[in-house]
Amino acid sequence: MQAVAYRHCRPISADDALLDLDLPDPVPRRTDLLVEVKAVAVNPVDAKLRCKADPVGEPRVLGFDAAGIVRAIGAGVARFGIGDEVWYAGAINRPGSNAELQRVDARIVGRKPRRLSWAEAAAMPLTAITAWEMLFDRLGVPRGGGAGKMLLVIGGAGGVGSMAIQLARHLTGLHIIATASRDETRKWCLALGAHEVIDHTGNMPAQLAALGQKYVDYVFGTNASDRHWPAIVRAVRPQGRVGLIDDPAPIDVRDLKEKSASLHWEAMFTRGLYETDDMIEQSKLLNAVANLVDQGTLRTTMTENFGRITAANLMRAHALIESGRARGKVVLEGF
Repeated sequence: MQAVAYRHCRPISADDALLDLDLPDPVPRRTDLLVEVKAVAVNPVDAKLRCKADPVGEPRVLGFDAAGIVRAIGAGVARFGIGDEVWYAGAINRPGSNAELQRVDARIVGRKPRRLSWAEAAAMPLTAITAWEMLFDRLGVPRGGGAGKMLLVIGGAGGVGSMAIQLARHLTGLHIIATASRDETRKWCLALGAHEVIDHTGNMPAQLAALGQKYVDYVFGTNASDRHWPAIVRAVRPQGRVGLIDDPAPIDVRDLKEKSASLHWEAMFTRGLYETDDMIEQSKLLNAVANLVDQGTLRTTMTENFGRITAANLMRAHALIESGRARGKVVLEGF
């Protein structure tokens, strides 16, 4: 099968940062599906691994968002059939989706939304899972509840922020304040459902005060959390909750003690990596999101299609992710 992989950690400017390769077809195990990949999206985790996780010469295929067609099923799979159209975010301890065929555990796979194209669908799984798990599983926001409470989404125009705004707006009564630093990203956040937008490059607590909000009940930090930490500590309400998804430099969680505020981590790969008893919740989650998409409640966060799944196009996508100026999700489609 055709695939895009890397053999050593290289800067994205290097000619061999990513490589077009021909690799053996994977074989599904008992609980697996073999999926023909139709489209993929690029996430910050792809760039992080390419820079830090050196496979020491062995080809490693990245990619943690995909939409495709089931071509084979393991003996223990009953919920899917050959020919089903699916979407998923894969697992960090398996070869990724930047390949013609991918072996993926059926318990973390959902049905693709009918109203979306392959590319539009591929933009959503990882960020939808991350945002959903953070809001409802980690921060404990009640679905259908939260009226009168405030949510601050730091990095609202990124992939996860874009989904967090939509989920919070449509599935809760929270008042949503997003952050964005450019006019185009500010408009994007408002279009997705944010009630207000402030600039994370400025004094966020002062901007919240100008909106009449001394505190927020929930903080959802998506990036640069070490840099934003003093502002987060000031902004969170006493007995409030802070959720982070990035890999910040060391922060002092003791700063939250005075407010009895809690800190929650979200890593969407946890269930698959540890094969937790509730691993199938990710499949249920993706099906719920697909239903919301098909009802017209949620929209794709795809903003750019970089063309076919090749090393050159993926390198362009990695470079954009590393620039910190991506809005929504970048996708690639077809081999």
